[in-house]
Amino acid sequence: MGKTAVLIGATGLVGGHCLQTLLASPAYSRVIAVTRRPVPVRHDKLERIETPFDQLEQALAGVQAEDAFCCLGTTIRQAGTKAEFHKVDYGYAYEFAHRMQQNGSQHFLLVSALGAHASSPVFYNRVKGLLEKDVAALGFAGLSIFRPSFLVGDRAETRAGEAIGIRLSSLLTPLLRGPLRQIHPVKGADVAAAMVAAATGTPHQGTQIYRYDEMQALLA
Repeated sequence: MGKTAVLIGATGLVGGHCLQTLLASPAYSRVIAVTRRPVPVRHDKLERIETPFDQLEQALAGVQAEDAFCCLGTTIRQAGTKAEFHKVDYGYAYEFAHRMQQNGSQHFLLVSALGAHASSPVFYNRVKGLLEKDVAALGFAGLSIFRPSFLVGDRAETRAGEAIGIRLSSLLTPLLRGPLRQIHPVKGADVAAAMVAAATGTPHQGTQIYRYDEMQALLA
């Protein structure tokens, strides 16, 4: 029998690819997708938990998985207000981490963002940084944090700022050397593949942060 993975955010760009990669991986015999709306995927390994995210405590009661993947993420524009953005990107994500740590998950894998820092003057980065900090304090045996820059791939919604950033960074790609390589655009599918590679590779203890170069190393 393989491991069990639980995933939240399976309907997003990275989460959708993560779900497919987990289902294809021989390391997992069971994949649990926690979503607010139906996932248009059918697979013998897949189990679904459809629930409003303000009811995660009840929905996750008794759910056990060695590896927990968090791919939740929105934008202030999509959320409507900073408060709603905070509720999704911090509140729901932290609740998921908290419940899965209590349920015995050993490895938590989190999609964050380049520039995440709890003291950042940028609201988006500050929320991501606070989430990283508070999830780390939960005490998972292993915590893998993925900090992509601009994500490339088909989305349900258009993100104008991200699209502009992708075009600019693509033009500057020949100049992205040294520390600047971290702002290199990365495919959502590659982030997902790197997450699963981190979960199924050599076990590690403590917190590991993956930026562009570290994700590329996992893919290699």
